[in-house]
Amino acid sequence: MEFSTLFEKYKKIVDSADKVFEQIKKEYSDCVSCKIECSDCCHALFDISFVEALYISQGFREKFNGPELDKLLDKANKADRKIYKLKKEAYKDFKEGKDETAIFEKIAEERIRCPMLNDSDQCDIYEFRPITCRLYGVPTAIGGKGHTCGLSGFKKGQSYPTVNLDAIHQALFNISSEIVKQIGSKYSGLSEMVVPLSMALLTVYDEEYLGIKSEEEKKGLTDEENRKDAESGQ
Repeated sequence: MEFSTLFEKYKKIVDSADKVFEQIKKEYSDCVSCKIECSDCCHALFDISFVEALYISQGFREKFNGPELDKLLDKANKADRKIYKLKKEAYKDFKEGKDETAIFEKIAEERIRCPMLNDSDQCDIYEFRPITCRLYGVPTAIGGKGHTCGLSGFKKGQSYPTVNLDAIHQALFNISSEIVKQIGSKYSGLSEMVVPLSMALLTVYDEEYLGIKSEEEKKGLTDEENRKDAESGQ
């Protein structure tokens, strides 16, 4: 599938995120503690949007193949199983009526090693890593609540430039919706899907997964539309 035009829109958001990070890092160099081999963010749990999953999966499968790909997929599968168990427990807590905020805070405290973090504590897909990873070391806000890396020097209660993640997520959703519309997917909710990075790496985004209608399905839809048009003209 060809998504280059829409991927360019996604990469503009990535570039903006990188520029914001570097700007804050320059202005608050004593607070931003990110450095090579620091992998605190590589153990955090978060989901990525449909467009990110699609983009990262493509880059991942272009970069790796053969035994190396199999090894990384095995790591992704193990990480994904752990994440699934945590989400299953969280859903159980939610059904039992436990406080939703407490559930999310509990998940946020969990630590699972990213399958793309190699033995040298460096990212194997650094050049096309998720936006969340790119912004981890600076103050961000989602749902009106601020967050920052626990290893940073940003102090609670003080005012700092803060990245609005809600706006970024909306922009990513808009691009995801454009992709779904472009391919004519029969899965209307595909653009709203968010998954862990591990699942994005494991998934093969082929025509079947994307819900691209076969020629037979398209013909059947056309025939149905023609029938309705004929009936409405009677």
